[in-house]
Amino acid sequence: MAPAAAAACCHSPARLAVSCSAAASSSASAPGSSRPLRVAVVGGGPAGASAAEALASSGARTFLLERSPAGAKPCGGAIPLCMLDEFAIPRDLVDRRVTRMRVLSPSNLAADFSRALPPGAHIPMLRREVLDSFLRRRAAEAGAELVPGLVTSLSLPAGPADPYRVHYISSAGGQGRGVLEVDAVVGADGANSRVAREVGAGDYTTAIAFQERIRLPDAAMAYYDDLAEMYVGGDVSPDFYGWVFPKCDHVAVGTGTVAAKPEIKRLQSGIRARAGPKVAGGRVVKVEAHPIPEHPRPRRVVGRVALVGDAAGYVTRCSGEGIYFAAKSGKLCGQAMAEEWARTGAVTEAGLRRGYLRRWDDEYLLMFRFLDLLQRVFYGGNAGREALVEMCADEYVQRRTFESYLYKRMVPGEPWGDLRLLWRTVGSMVRCGVIGREVERLRRLELQA
Repeated sequence: MAPAAAAACCHSPARLAVSCSAAASSSASAPGSSRPLRVAVVGGGPAGASAAEALASSGARTFLLERSPAGAKPCGGAIPLCMLDEFAIPRDLVDRRVTRMRVLSPSNLAADFSRALPPGAHIPMLRREVLDSFLRRRAAEAGAELVPGLVTSLSLPAGPADPYRVHYISSAGGQGRGVLEVDAVVGADGANSRVAREVGAGDYTTAIAFQERIRLPDAAMAYYDDLAEMYVGGDVSPDFYGWVFPKCDHVAVGTGTVAAKPEIKRLQSGIRARAGPKVAGGRVVKVEAHPIPEHPRPRRVVGRVALVGDAAGYVTRCSGEGIYFAAKSGKLCGQAMAEEWARTGAVTEAGLRRGYLRRWDDEYLLMFRFLDLLQRVFYGGNAGREALVEMCADEYVQRRTFESYLYKRMVPGEPWGDLRLLWRTVGSMVRCGVIGREVERLRRLELQA
Protein backbone atom coordinates (compact mmCIF):
# COMPACT_ATOMS: atom_id res chain seq x y z
CA MET A 1 0.00 0.00 0.00
CA ALA A 2 1.29 3.47 -0.86
CA PRO A 3 2.16 5.60 2.20
CA ALA A 4 -0.50 8.22 1.39
CA ALA A 5 -3.17 5.54 0.97
CA ALA A 6 -2.13 3.83 4.19
CA ALA A 7 -2.32 7.10 6.10
CA ALA A 8 -5.72 7.87 4.62
CA CYS A 9 -7.06 4.51 5.80
CA CYS A 10 -6.01 5.36 9.33
CA HIS A 11 -8.13 8.52 9.30
CA SER A 12 -11.32 6.84 8.06
CA PRO A 13 -14.16 6.13 10.54
CA ALA A 14 -14.29 2.53 9.37
CA ARG A 15 -10.64 1.99 10.25
CA LEU A 16 -11.12 3.59 13.66
CA ALA A 17 -14.14 1.40 14.40
CA VAL A 18 -12.18 -1.72 13.54
CA SER A 19 -9.24 -0.61 15.67
CA CYS A 20 -11.46 0.02 18.70
CA SER A 21 -13.24 -3.29 18.29
CA ALA A 22 -9.98 -5.20 18.01
CA ALA A 23 -8.60 -3.36 21.01
CA ALA A 24 -11.44 -4.64 23.18
CA SER A 25 -9.77 -8.03 23.43
CA SER A 26 -6.20 -6.84 23.18
CA SER A 27 -3.54 -6.29 25.84
CA ALA A 28 -4.56 -2.63 26.20
CA SER A 29 -8.10 -3.48 27.37
CA ALA A 30 -8.83 -3.37 31.07
CA PRO A 31 -9.54 -6.77 32.71
CA GLY A 32 -13.27 -7.40 32.67
CA SER A 33 -13.92 -4.34 30.49
CA SER A 34 -14.61 -3.97 26.79
CA ARG A 35 -13.20 -0.44 26.73
CA PRO A 36 -9.64 0.09 25.54
CA LEU A 37 -7.16 2.46 27.14
CA ARG A 38 -7.53 6.00 25.76
CA VAL A 39 -4.40 8.16 25.45
CA ALA A 40 -3.70 11.59 23.96
CA VAL A 41 -0.15 11.99 22.71
CA VAL A 42 0.65 15.70 22.30
CA GLY A 43 3.43 16.32 19.79
CA GLY A 44 4.26 14.40 16.63
CA GLY A 45 8.07 14.30 16.63
CA PRO A 46 10.11 11.14 17.24
CA ALA A 47 9.03 11.00 20.91
CA GLY A 48 5.32 11.42 20.29
CA ALA A 49 5.18 9.26 17.18
CA SER A 50 7.06 6.42 18.90
CA ALA A 51 4.77 6.61 21.94
CA ALA A 52 1.69 6.62 19.71
CA GLU A 53 2.92 3.62 17.73
CA ALA A 54 3.65 1.62 20.89
CA LEU A 55 0.23 2.43 22.33
CA ALA A 56 -1.75 1.83 19.13
CA SER A 57 0.09 -1.44 18.47
CA SER A 58 -1.05 -2.67 21.90
CA GLY A 59 -4.70 -1.86 21.08
CA ALA A 60 -5.02 1.47 22.90
CA ARG A 61 -7.28 4.14 21.44
CA THR A 62 -4.56 6.65 20.60
CA PHE A 63 -4.87 10.27 19.49
CA LEU A 64 -1.68 11.83 18.12
CA LEU A 65 -1.98 15.64 18.13
CA GLU A 66 0.51 17.67 16.10
CA ARG A 67 -0.02 21.37 15.47
CA SER A 68 2.28 21.62 12.42
CA PRO A 69 2.59 18.30 10.54
CA ALA A 70 4.49 19.98 7.69
CA GLY A 71 7.07 21.57 10.01
CA ALA A 72 10.20 20.21 11.61
CA LYS A 73 12.49 21.12 14.50
CA PRO A 74 15.86 22.64 13.51
CA CYS A 75 18.30 19.83 14.06
CA GLY A 76 21.66 18.54 12.87
CA GLY A 77 19.89 15.29 12.00
CA ALA A 78 22.57 12.81 13.10
CA ILE A 79 21.31 9.57 14.65
CA PRO A 80 23.20 6.59 16.11
CA LEU A 81 23.59 3.60 13.82
CA CYS A 82 21.65 1.31 16.18
CA MET A 83 18.51 3.42 15.71
CA LEU A 84 18.06 2.24 12.13
CA ASP A 85 17.45 -1.35 13.21
CA GLU A 86 15.90 -0.71 16.61
CA PHE A 87 13.20 1.54 15.13
CA ALA A 88 13.07 -0.14 11.70
CA ILE A 89 13.95 3.04 9.82
CA PRO A 90 14.26 2.38 6.07
CA ARG A 91 17.73 2.99 4.68
CA ASP A 92 16.36 5.10 1.86
CA LEU A 93 15.38 7.79 4.38
CA VAL A 94 19.06 8.41 5.12
CA ASP A 95 20.46 11.43 3.25
CA ARG A 96 24.15 10.84 3.96
CA ARG A 97 26.26 8.14 5.57
CA VAL A 98 29.01 10.02 7.36
CA THR A 99 32.26 8.10 7.78
CA ARG A 100 34.48 11.12 8.46
CA MET A 101 33.95 13.42 11.44
CA ARG A 102 36.25 16.39 11.89
CA VAL A 103 36.42 18.47 15.09
CA LEU A 104 38.10 21.91 14.92
CA SER A 105 39.44 23.79 17.94
CA PRO A 106 39.33 27.58 18.56
CA SER A 107 42.80 27.83 16.95
CA ASN A 108 41.55 25.64 14.06
CA LEU A 109 43.51 22.60 15.17
CA ALA A 110 41.69 19.74 13.45
CA ALA A 111 41.16 16.26 14.84
CA ASP A 112 39.99 13.52 12.49
CA PHE A 113 37.47 11.73 14.69
CA SER A 114 37.02 8.78 12.34
CA ARG A 115 40.13 6.62 12.66
CA ALA A 116 38.46 4.28 15.18
CA LEU A 117 35.15 3.97 13.34
CA PRO A 118 34.32 0.23 13.19
CA PRO A 119 34.41 -1.36 9.71
CA GLY A 120 31.11 -0.85 7.92
CA ALA A 121 29.85 1.63 10.51
CA HIS A 122 28.69 5.15 9.75
CA ILE A 123 26.66 8.01 11.22
CA PRO A 124 23.32 8.34 9.41
CA MET A 125 22.19 11.89 8.58
CA LEU A 126 18.47 12.56 8.04
CA ARG A 127 16.20 15.54 7.60
CA ARG A 128 13.80 15.83 10.50
CA GLU A 129 10.77 16.52 8.32
CA VAL A 130 11.41 13.21 6.52
CA LEU A 131 11.99 11.18 9.69
CA ASP A 132 9.11 12.72 11.65
CA SER A 133 6.65 12.25 8.79
CA PHE A 134 7.65 8.60 8.44
CA LEU A 135 7.25 7.88 12.17
CA ARG A 136 3.85 9.59 12.31
CA ARG A 137 2.65 7.68 9.26
CA ARG A 138 3.74 4.40 10.84
CA ALA A 139 1.90 5.27 14.05
CA ALA A 140 -1.23 5.88 11.96
CA GLU A 141 -0.78 2.55 10.22
CA ALA A 142 -0.66 0.92 13.67
CA GLY A 143 -4.06 2.47 14.45
CA ALA A 144 -3.31 5.90 15.95
CA GLU A 145 -5.65 8.70 14.91
CA LEU A 146 -3.72 11.75 13.68
CA VAL A 147 -5.26 15.01 14.89
CA PRO A 148 -3.77 18.16 13.32
CA GLY A 149 -4.27 20.76 16.02
CA LEU A 150 -2.80 23.03 18.67
CA VAL A 151 -3.40 21.98 22.28
CA THR A 152 -4.54 25.02 24.28
CA SER A 153 -5.21 23.59 27.73
CA LEU A 154 -5.59 20.45 29.80
CA SER A 155 -8.46 19.98 32.27
CA LEU A 156 -7.28 17.82 35.16
CA PRO A 157 -9.45 15.00 36.54
CA ALA A 158 -11.30 15.36 39.84
CA GLY A 159 -10.62 11.75 40.83
CA PRO A 160 -8.44 8.76 39.88
CA ALA A 161 -11.12 7.30 37.58
CA ASP A 162 -12.08 10.57 35.89
CA PRO A 163 -10.73 11.50 32.45
CA TYR A 164 -8.32 14.22 31.40
CA ARG A 165 -9.82 16.65 28.91
CA VAL A 166 -7.47 17.86 26.19
CA HIS A 167 -8.65 21.10 24.56
CA TYR A 168 -7.30 21.93 21.12
CA ILE A 169 -7.82 24.09 18.05
CA SER A 170 -7.97 22.11 14.84
CA SER A 171 -5.54 23.09 12.10
CA ALA A 172 -7.24 20.93 9.46
CA GLY A 173 -9.67 22.83 7.25
CA GLY A 174 -11.69 25.12 9.51
CA GLN A 175 -10.38 26.48 12.77
CA GLY A 176 -12.82 24.56 14.97
CA ARG A 177 -12.20 23.69 18.60
CA GLY A 178 -12.24 20.17 19.97
CA VAL A 179 -12.02 18.27 23.25
CA LEU A 180 -10.67 14.76 23.82
CA GLU A 181 -11.47 12.74 26.95
CA VAL A 182 -8.67 10.31 27.76
CA ASP A 183 -7.33 8.13 30.56
CA ALA A 184 -3.73 9.31 30.23
CA VAL A 185 -1.64 11.92 28.42
CA VAL A 186 1.85 11.76 26.90
CA GLY A 187 3.52 15.17 26.66
CA ALA A 188 5.87 15.11 23.67
CA ASP A 189 5.45 18.76 22.74
CA GLY A 190 9.02 20.01 23.00
CA ALA A 191 11.05 22.26 25.26
CA ASN A 192 8.21 24.78 25.71
CA SER A 193 5.76 22.01 26.56
CA ARG A 194 2.18 23.15 27.14
CA VAL A 195 1.44 19.80 28.80
CA ALA A 196 4.30 20.29 31.28
CA ARG A 197 2.99 23.75 32.22
CA GLU A 198 -0.57 22.53 32.64
CA VAL A 199 0.44 19.83 35.17
CA GLY A 200 3.10 21.91 36.97
CA ALA A 201 6.06 19.76 35.97
CA GLY A 202 8.51 22.59 36.73
CA ASP A 203 10.84 24.72 34.65
CA TYR A 204 14.28 24.02 33.27
CA THR A 205 17.02 25.86 31.43
CA THR A 206 16.73 25.88 27.65
CA ALA A 207 19.27 26.62 24.96
CA ILE A 208 18.58 27.93 21.47
CA ALA A 209 19.56 26.07 18.31
CA PHE A 210 19.93 28.22 15.19
CA GLN A 211 20.50 26.70 11.78
CA GLU A 212 20.74 27.69 8.13
CA ARG A 213 20.24 25.20 5.33
CA ILE A 214 22.73 26.16 2.64
CA ARG A 215 22.67 24.74 -0.88
CA LEU A 216 26.26 24.60 -2.13
CA PRO A 217 27.73 24.40 -5.62
CA ASP A 218 28.33 20.82 -6.75
CA ALA A 219 32.08 20.90 -6.11
CA ALA A 220 31.62 22.24 -2.59
CA MET A 221 28.87 19.73 -1.87
CA ALA A 222 31.15 16.91 -2.99
CA TYR A 223 33.58 17.94 -0.23
CA TYR A 224 30.90 17.14 2.33
CA ASP A 225 29.80 13.92 0.66
CA ASP A 226 30.59 11.79 3.73
CA LEU A 227 32.09 14.44 6.03
CA ALA A 228 30.59 16.23 9.02
CA GLU A 229 32.37 19.04 10.85
CA MET A 230 32.06 20.36 14.41
CA TYR A 231 33.61 23.67 15.48
CA VAL A 232 34.26 24.68 19.09
CA GLY A 233 35.27 28.12 20.33
CA GLY A 234 33.87 31.20 22.01
CA ASP A 235 33.29 32.71 18.58
CA VAL A 236 30.79 30.02 17.57
CA SER A 237 29.29 29.21 21.00
CA PRO A 238 30.26 29.99 24.59
CA ASP A 239 28.91 26.68 25.88
CA PHE A 240 28.24 24.37 22.92
CA TYR A 241 29.53 23.97 19.36
CA GLY A 242 28.82 24.89 15.76
CA TRP A 243 28.24 22.32 13.04
CA VAL A 244 28.28 21.72 9.30
CA PHE A 245 26.32 18.52 8.63
CA PRO A 246 25.62 17.24 5.11
CA LYS A 247 22.09 16.42 3.89
CA CYS A 248 20.70 15.28 0.55
CA ASP A 249 21.23 18.49 -1.45
CA HIS A 250 22.49 20.98 1.14
CA VAL A 251 24.48 21.35 4.35
CA ALA A 252 23.00 22.27 7.72
CA VAL A 253 25.14 25.03 9.27
CA GLY A 254 24.24 25.96 12.80
CA THR A 255 25.12 26.67 16.39
CA GLY A 256 23.57 26.44 19.83
CA THR A 257 23.92 28.27 23.12
CA VAL A 258 22.28 28.75 26.50
CA ALA A 259 24.48 31.58 27.76
CA ALA A 260 24.24 34.03 24.86
CA LYS A 261 20.78 33.68 23.33
CA PRO A 262 20.54 37.37 22.29
CA GLU A 263 23.80 36.97 20.39
CA ILE A 264 22.81 33.89 18.41
CA LYS A 265 23.11 35.66 15.04
CA ARG A 266 26.63 36.83 15.87
CA LEU A 267 27.55 33.27 16.79
CA GLN A 268 26.03 32.02 13.53
CA SER A 269 28.23 34.50 11.69
CA GLY A 270 31.12 32.96 13.60
CA ILE A 271 30.47 29.45 12.33
CA ARG A 272 29.99 30.79 8.79
CA ALA A 273 33.37 32.54 9.06
CA ARG A 274 35.11 29.48 10.49
CA ALA A 275 33.76 27.24 7.71
CA GLY A 276 34.92 29.99 5.34
CA PRO A 277 35.50 29.08 1.71
CA LYS A 278 34.03 25.60 2.19
CA VAL A 279 30.52 27.09 2.28
CA ALA A 280 31.24 30.14 0.13
CA GLY A 281 28.96 30.57 -2.85
CA GLY A 282 26.15 28.69 -1.15
CA ARG A 283 22.54 29.85 -1.14
CA VAL A 284 20.54 29.88 2.08
CA VAL A 285 17.28 28.04 1.43
CA LYS A 286 15.91 27.98 4.97
CA VAL A 287 16.60 29.62 8.34
CA GLU A 288 15.26 27.99 11.50
CA ALA A 289 15.59 28.25 15.28
CA HIS A 290 14.18 26.30 18.19
CA PRO A 291 14.66 25.91 21.97
CA ILE A 292 16.26 22.74 23.29
CA PRO A 293 16.43 21.63 26.95
CA GLU A 294 19.64 21.72 28.96
CA HIS A 295 18.70 19.11 31.59
CA PRO A 296 15.78 16.88 32.61
CA ARG A 297 12.67 18.57 33.95
CA PRO A 298 12.10 18.43 37.74
CA ARG A 299 8.99 16.24 37.33
CA ARG A 300 8.63 13.93 34.35
CA VAL A 301 5.53 12.08 35.57
CA VAL A 302 2.60 13.89 37.22
CA GLY A 303 -0.49 11.82 37.87
CA ARG A 304 -1.38 10.00 34.66
CA VAL A 305 0.64 12.45 32.55
CA ALA A 306 4.14 11.47 31.39
CA LEU A 307 6.67 13.67 29.60
CA VAL A 308 9.01 12.30 26.94
CA GLY A 309 11.65 13.64 24.56
CA ASP A 310 12.47 17.35 24.76
CA ALA A 311 9.46 17.94 27.03
CA ALA A 312 11.17 15.70 29.61
CA GLY A 313 14.59 17.23 28.95
CA TYR A 314 16.25 14.27 27.24
CA VAL A 315 18.98 16.11 25.33
CA THR A 316 22.63 15.52 26.23
CA ARG A 317 24.51 18.71 27.08
CA CYS A 318 27.90 17.79 25.66
CA SER A 319 26.74 16.56 22.25
CA GLY A 320 23.26 18.04 21.97
CA GLU A 321 21.93 14.64 20.90
CA GLY A 322 18.22 14.10 21.35
CA ILE A 323 16.58 12.20 18.46
CA TYR A 324 17.35 8.69 19.68
CA PHE A 325 16.54 9.53 23.29
CA ALA A 326 13.24 11.07 22.22
CA ALA A 327 12.15 8.01 20.27
CA LYS A 328 13.34 5.63 23.00
CA SER A 329 11.57 7.50 25.80
CA GLY A 330 8.33 7.63 23.81
CA LYS A 331 8.47 3.91 23.14
CA LEU A 332 9.20 3.05 26.79
CA CYS A 333 6.43 5.33 28.02
CA GLY A 334 3.83 3.93 25.60
CA GLN A 335 4.73 0.37 26.51
CA ALA A 336 4.56 1.15 30.25
CA MET A 337 1.06 2.66 29.94
CA ALA A 338 -0.25 -0.26 27.89
CA GLU A 339 1.31 -2.87 30.19
CA GLU A 340 -0.13 -1.35 33.38
CA TRP A 341 -3.60 -0.98 31.85
CA ALA A 342 -3.56 -4.60 30.70
CA ARG A 343 -2.45 -5.79 34.14
CA THR A 344 -4.56 -3.61 36.45
CA GLY A 345 -7.15 -1.80 34.37
CA ALA A 346 -5.67 1.58 35.27
CA VAL A 347 -2.77 3.94 34.59
CA THR A 348 -1.24 5.41 37.76
CA GLU A 349 1.60 7.73 38.68
CA ALA A 350 3.28 4.96 40.66
CA GLY A 351 2.99 2.60 37.71
CA LEU A 352 4.49 5.13 35.29
CA ARG A 353 7.37 5.85 37.64
CA ARG A 354 8.06 2.16 37.95
CA GLY A 355 7.42 1.07 34.35
CA TYR A 356 8.77 4.12 32.53
CA LEU A 357 11.03 6.36 34.64
CA ARG A 358 12.86 3.58 36.44
CA ARG A 359 13.61 1.79 33.15
CA TRP A 360 14.77 5.03 31.57
CA ASP A 361 16.99 6.09 34.45
CA ASP A 362 18.51 2.64 34.87
CA GLU A 363 19.58 2.63 31.22
CA TYR A 364 20.55 6.24 30.51
CA LEU A 365 20.95 8.35 33.67
CA LEU A 366 24.66 7.51 34.03
CA MET A 367 25.31 8.42 30.39
CA PHE A 368 23.59 11.80 30.80
CA ARG A 369 25.56 12.58 33.96
CA PHE A 370 28.85 11.64 32.31
CA LEU A 371 28.20 13.87 29.28
CA ASP A 372 27.10 16.70 31.57
CA LEU A 373 30.44 16.42 33.38
CA LEU A 374 32.33 16.56 30.07
CA GLN A 375 30.44 19.69 29.09
CA ARG A 376 31.30 21.45 32.35
CA VAL A 377 34.98 20.45 32.17
CA PHE A 378 35.73 21.21 28.53
CA TYR A 379 33.28 23.91 27.35
CA GLY A 380 34.06 26.52 29.99
CA GLY A 381 36.70 28.34 27.94
CA ASN A 382 38.93 28.09 24.89
CA ALA A 383 41.66 26.37 26.89
CA GLY A 384 39.32 23.49 27.66
CA ARG A 385 38.11 23.37 24.07
CA GLU A 386 41.67 23.14 22.75
CA ALA A 387 42.27 20.25 25.17
CA LEU A 388 39.06 18.57 24.07
CA VAL A 389 40.05 18.61 20.40
CA GLU A 390 43.55 17.37 21.22
CA MET A 391 42.01 14.46 23.12
CA CYS A 392 39.66 13.72 20.22
CA ALA A 393 42.69 12.70 18.17
CA ASP A 394 43.39 9.88 20.64
CA GLU A 395 42.36 6.49 19.24
CA TYR A 396 41.28 5.17 22.66
CA VAL A 397 38.98 8.17 23.14
CA GLN A 398 37.50 7.66 19.70
CA ARG A 399 36.89 3.96 20.25
CA ARG A 400 35.12 4.54 23.59
CA THR A 401 33.08 7.37 22.04
CA PHE A 402 31.89 5.31 19.09
CA GLU A 403 31.01 2.34 21.33
CA SER A 404 28.80 4.64 23.37
CA TYR A 405 27.33 6.75 20.56
CA LEU A 406 26.73 4.26 17.75
CA TYR A 407 25.24 1.51 19.92
CA LYS A 408 23.99 3.49 22.95
CA ARG A 409 25.75 1.57 25.66
CA MET A 410 28.25 2.56 28.31
CA VAL A 411 31.09 0.06 27.87
CA PRO A 412 33.48 -0.44 30.81
CA GLY A 413 36.89 0.99 30.03
CA GLU A 414 40.26 -0.68 30.17
CA PRO A 415 42.04 0.19 33.46
CA TRP A 416 45.37 1.09 31.85
CA GLY A 417 43.63 2.89 29.01
CA ASP A 418 41.58 4.97 31.45
CA LEU A 419 44.65 5.80 33.52
CA ARG A 420 46.57 6.88 30.42
CA LEU A 421 43.57 8.94 29.32
CA LEU A 422 43.40 10.70 32.70
CA TRP A 423 47.11 11.58 32.47
CA ARG A 424 46.70 12.86 28.91
CA THR A 425 43.68 14.92 29.95
CA VAL A 426 45.61 16.69 32.69
CA GLY A 427 48.52 17.31 30.32
CA SER A 428 46.23 18.63 27.59
CA MET A 429 44.45 20.99 29.98
CA VAL A 430 47.76 22.46 31.17
CA ARG A 431 49.36 22.67 27.73
CA CYS A 432 46.30 24.04 25.98
CA GLY A 433 45.72 26.68 28.62
CA VAL A 434 48.38 28.83 26.97
CA ILE A 435 46.88 28.34 23.51
CA GLY A 436 43.36 29.02 24.77
CA ARG A 437 44.31 32.27 26.48
CA GLU A 438 46.14 33.46 23.38
CA VAL A 439 43.14 32.65 21.17
CA GLU A 440 40.84 34.58 23.49
CA ARG A 441 43.25 37.56 23.44
CA LEU A 442 43.30 37.58 19.65
CA ARG A 443 39.49 37.34 19.49
CA ARG A 444 39.18 40.39 21.76
CA LEU A 445 41.62 42.33 19.59
CA GLU A 446 39.66 41.34 16.50
CA LEU A 447 36.38 42.56 18.06
CA GLN A 448 38.00 45.86 19.09
CA ALA A 449 39.27 46.37 15.55
